[in-house]
Amino acid sequence: MPDVSDMKLLRDYDRHGSETAFAGLVQRHSDLVYSVALRHVGTAAQAEEITQAVFVILARKAGNLRPDTILEGWLHETTRLTALSYLRGERRRQFREQEAYMQSTFQAATTDAWDQLAPLLDEGLSRLAEKDRDAVVLRFFKGRSVREVATTLQVNEAAAQRRILRAVEKLRAFFAKRGVVTSTAVLMALISANSVHAAPAMLVKSLTAVAMTKGVAASSSTLTLVKGALQIMAWTKAKTAIVVGIAAIMTVGTTSIAFHHNPAAIMDFFLFSRTKELSSDEESQYASLTGAMPDQIAKTFFEACGREDWTEVAKVWNEPGTRYPLDDKIKKDLGGLQLVSLGKPFWAWPRHGSQRFGGVFVPYEIRFKNGAVKKFQLQLRCDNPDKRWYVDGGL
Repeated sequence: MPDVSDMKLLRDYDRHGSETAFAGLVQRHSDLVYSVALRHVGTAAQAEEITQAVFVILARKAGNLRPDTILEGWLHETTRLTALSYLRGERRRQFREQEAYMQSTFQAATTDAWDQLAPLLDEGLSRLAEKDRDAVVLRFFKGRSVREVATTLQVNEAAAQRRILRAVEKLRAFFAKRGVVTSTAVLMALISANSVHAAPAMLVKSLTAVAMTKGVAASSSTLTLVKGALQIMAWTKAKTAIVVGIAAIMTVGTTSIAFHHNPAAIMDFFLFSRTKELSSDEESQYASLTGAMPDQIAKTFFEACGREDWTEVAKVWNEPGTRYPLDDKIKKDLGGLQLVSLGKPFWAWPRHGSQRFGGVFVPYEIRFKNGAVKKFQLQLRCDNPDKRWYVDGGL
């Protein structure tokens, strides 16, 4: 069976209910799944339950995965999301304790580099593009050669090597921003040596039996975990679709940004057809995706205007290449303003004629240098490859 591809085994299971095929997948990938789970929850018993849930999800989704899916990468992301579901559900208190422990460990500046990297590794991987994440998982988690990675990704060896190095460099930069500074070579060595732990033998034996039933034989807590993980996966997919949709609007149309610096048009534009308060999970997703919350960006922007720190303002002003440069008139209008208050960020679907699309808004009150006070909503967006926030209207 070592020469049979993952997707062939998955199709054999999906179409013929082959227990042998599914057991082969479990044998190949249980160590990977168990290791990712263990990094998130820290204890073997919880990691085992998450591992079981992931293979139940795999069994349920066996017929829906694309033929070109890199199963290792898919399993890594599914395990990460399942672990998040576990921590955010009925074990919320344990999650907070573990997060505090990880933070204190990180701040203690331990001499063991892996102890610093481990709590951040999976989040860093989640921020990579799918193909970059697949390359890292295959090369360092599964120990594949560059040639094998190239074959799996269907590129030549040089391209595979470039992708691996580029992905590791992005990880190195991600860690450096969080105070963990290391070289690319050391980072690759640390991941290769420490990222995978052998799953307990008894767990491997039980995984196939439970997952083959698609969860019928699983415990109630495992089924709860499966349900929560599937909801997070669905939300993540929907969020991606929303971002892509907004990006398409920004690329194709100009109406969506025509309200900039046009007070007469603003009030007509911001007739919201629908609004929705951001949930705590959505706020966490934004923080994870971009490194900052919308209200933090709004506060930074207004305070920089107040200081007339135009270098800082430019960082979140219209994305480079747009039609609205940070010119002298805008600086004169916004310079020296005072931020009075900020409200809670929310999602809204403005209506302008027949056009409707969603965005993130932050209610604000500011006082200009001439004493005039303005209350409105600042629109922000982060639909760009760099996952950076930009002011998109509402001034």
